[in-house]
Amino acid sequence: MADPLPAAWRFDALGTPWRVDTEEPLPPAVRAQVARRIERFDRDWSRYRDDSLVAQIARAPGRHLLPSDAAPLLGLYAELYAATGGRVSPLVGGALGATGFGPRLASVPDAIPRWEDALAWDGEHLDTATPVLLDVGAAGKGYLVDLVHGLLTDAGIARHVVDGSGDLRIRDVSMRIALEHPGDASRAIGVAELREGALSASAGNRRRLADGRHHILDAVTGLPAHDVVASWAVADDDLTADGAATALFFDVDPDWLERRGVEWVRMLSDGTLQASPGFPGEVFT
Repeated sequence: MADPLPAAWRFDALGTPWRVDTEEPLPPAVRAQVARRIERFDRDWSRYRDDSLVAQIARAPGRHLLPSDAAPLLGLYAELYAATGGRVSPLVGGALGATGFGPRLASVPDAIPRWEDALAWDGEHLDTATPVLLDVGAAGKGYLVDLVHGLLTDAGIARHVVDGSGDLRIRDVSMRIALEHPGDASRAIGVAELREGALSASAGNRRRLADGRHHILDAVTGLPAHDVVASWAVADDDLTADGAATALFFDVDPDWLERRGVEWVRMLSDGTLQASPGFPGEVFT
């Protein structure tokens, strides 16, 4: 992807490279505000940190007051859980750790519990019946991209692109974005054309163990998803786009995609490409 705007701020966040493109270099005060917001999000939601809220919840089942910005994230996960028949769940952290993706906590079972058996959430508090290790990787990075976008908008940065390594939020910038072939980074399977909104991509090859297993787990079977190898989702916000990109690895309710305004492309394991009729761009055949 060519540089969409003249100034680019590059940094690492959540273990991946990020960049923010703007017409003028961001003022130091805005950069510091963005850095603080990212650190706060990581401290709340990272399952890789011993001092995170997620680690605290795993160690001490019971009632926990969640951050004030948790409602959209947990609300989307509740929707994803319902729309995929329980296959997308924030309760896969223990299974991911047992598989080799991140830390394994002795107190957390490897088996993935059902949401209705393990969690109750009232919009402010999360009640856990057993030790659980939350993992918000299916939508959390997209949500953080939205939060950074909001900070830039509030600071008066009218035109910008926030790129969180495959999760994009675009404001008033015309872009043509190649959809990278999951098996060959030098090829594209299509192009998305956006000026506003968000695009997220997901692929099983992005994080893979030596034995071939990847990190997109089916919360019903506990096994890696196998029918889909890559997906791309476009929506008004990146929380939705990121969550939809994960949901597209499974049989997701098409009514949910329509209600959320998601347009999408996905590649099946046999190389077949599927796309929604309104996808903004082109899919190569």
